[in-house]
Amino acid sequence: MHSKVVILGSGPAGCTAAVYAARAMLEPTLIAGIQPGGQLTITTEVENYPGFAEAIQGPWLMEQMQAQAAHLGTRMIQDTIASVDLSRRPFTLTGDGGETYTADTLIVATGASANWLGLPSESKFQGFGVSACATCDGFFYRGKKVAVVGGGNTATEEALFLTNFAERVTLIHRRDTLRADKTNQARVMANRKIDCLFDHEVVEVLGTDEPRGVTAIRLRNTVTGSTRELEVDGLFVAIGHSPATALFKGQIEMDESGYIKTAPDSTHTSVAGVFAAGDVKDKVFRQAVTAAGMGCMAALEAERFLAGGH
Repeated sequence: MHSKVVILGSGPAGCTAAVYAARAMLEPTLIAGIQPGGQLTITTEVENYPGFAEAIQGPWLMEQMQAQAAHLGTRMIQDTIASVDLSRRPFTLTGDGGETYTADTLIVATGASANWLGLPSESKFQGFGVSACATCDGFFYRGKKVAVVGGGNTATEEALFLTNFAERVTLIHRRDTLRADKTNQARVMANRKIDCLFDHEVVEVLGTDEPRGVTAIRLRNTVTGSTRELEVDGLFVAIGHSPATALFKGQIEMDESGYIKTAPDSTHTSVAGVFAAGDVKDKVFRQAVTAAGMGCMAALEAERFLAGGH
């Protein structure tokens, strides 16, 4: 199955790339991947995507984006790519069922996923009081008590951001010192709304079933082993993200965290004809709207690349 443009990933970046590529008459193929719709499918209420006066549901928004891409002429494929060969064009992609796809250009929009604690109770309350994005969900905790888990820059920045809304923020770290840079540490220590709880880890998220919501977290002291409960309305897990780039190791230039590097003000990767958009290359903003913007850029750059006779 050959295409001028193959798009890997069906989140906001992939779907927007498909919309623009389809309108450019490039007849793109979008391969949905292991989590069709991306991270927004595990987000309940979305209030910060432009164009909607009322809060909308994340899964609904992604259904609409996918339907728009299909309506404009994108070939939508439900498959997961197991291997890629970017050593020569057309590029070759192999699905986990053995199907082979070839492409003149490739847009990588495979996204990233939040690192979770791995607790059954955590997954039960995801979207109902457990979040991995303060920018997305902080607004819902006005005047409430929240906890943030982590010790790096992500955790300190999330904790500081949440003080704009929450009455109290407890930053929980399993070690006795933060790993965040000194500036962020100083800002956290100086903020009267933030309590730091060192040498503790979350072992269980507690809450109600009807309506589903978080009421407290159970903590274990990593030094003494004793446990205690902390009343909170929300838990933000800030222990990093992992970009979905294992497929491209050794073939595309990445940073030390595995995010794909692109040229300045561009989605061009180190391989001519391969473009990267969304959370797979963006560890700073990680928003649906910025991912969609990069998807647009990638499609326009792929169109120019093909028009140049490459």
